Amino acid sequence: MNRNQRITQVRRRLSAWYTRHARDLPWRGKRDPYAIWVSEVMLQQTQVATVIPYFRRFLKKFPNVDALARAKLDTVLKTWEGLGYYGRARNLHKAAKTVVAEFAGKLPRTVKELQRLPGIGRYTAGAMASIAFGLDEPVLDGNVERVLCRVFRVRSTLKEAATQKKLWKLARELMPLGRAGHFNQALMDLGATVCTPRKPGCPRCPLRNLCLAHQKNEEEALPVRTPRKPVPHWDVAVAVIRKRGRIFIDRRKPEGLLGGLWEFPGGKRRRGESLEACLLREIREELGIKVRIRRPLVVAKHAYTHFKVTLHAFECEHVSGRPRPVVADAWKWVKPADLDDYAFPGGSRKIIDALKSR
Repeated sequence: MNRNQRITQVRRRLSAWYTRHARDLPWRGKRDPYAIWVSEVMLQQTQVATVIPYFRRFLKKFPNVDALARAKLDTVLKTWEGLGYYGRARNLHKAAKTVVAEFAGKLPRTVKELQRLPGIGRYTAGAMASIAFGLDEPVLDGNVERVLCRVFRVRSTLKEAATQKKLWKLARELMPLGRAGHFNQALMDLGATVCTPRKPGCPRCPLRNLCLAHQKNEEEALPVRTPRKPVPHWDVAVAVIRKRGRIFIDRRKPEGLLGGLWEFPGGKRRRGESLEACLLREIREELGIKVRIRRPLVVAKHAYTHFKVTLHAFECEHVSGRPRPVVADAWKWVKPADLDDYAFPGGSRKIIDALKSR
């Protein structure tokens, strides 16, 4: 079978499979560009089962671009809380403001214009253009990469520029004109439900007789990935500072990891430093106040994309000084019962849960 014949067969079989086995997802069966945009951003680095309740809650809170653009960032982050990768939420909010200001509240239709919006890269633009607007544009996410590398036995390292160029070219060749959205979703669903990273379901795959990796028994060897670097770990001392029945929280600056979220102050322990000494140093350097450590509260482990932390939280008492944060853009003394009104990262949420159990 030559290349053109293989491409024709992949199109035919995959499209027929998707017609029967497409997942029933809340953003499918509609051409609402806004809903499709939100779903695609949420699905970046997050599994479908996790996204579904967040998607429904987000659309209920912000039903259209105008509502999202008018909302406060704190409200957007609170609605997003727990989904992680908060830069996605900040970019959605920023992009909504751009759409209202520069596109009269209507999402642009072309890949080039979509990519001008914060947080929309080549994949997301292709997904939106093909699914929402019916344009002939390919997509290439992790699921699609895996399917293409296996079916066409692409054995070069996945993240190499040449490999990515080859896969994008292949995705465009495969795409049936006039049905790109249908076919792109078929590729994504196959990768998510059948052609999985480990133990792929080859016996139920519609492409198994066309898959070159399957013929060579190389399914689990492809795609070829670069070895992962060791994940660093840090011990972090955190202060839950009380003053007259209230607790101190501060908000991270809007840029960078966890930007715009509220947290309890603290920082990384240095080599040879005790947790208590670390905590007092961090509070002095970050806030310019004096506290007294009362007791340990909780030890909470949390993993991020490129590192892991163990949070050692201590209940503390404010002794003197007015906070002058140097790494935050806002701070408050809040009632313990009001902590749920603020968006916190996952690690801080574990500390709040420990406070509630006291």
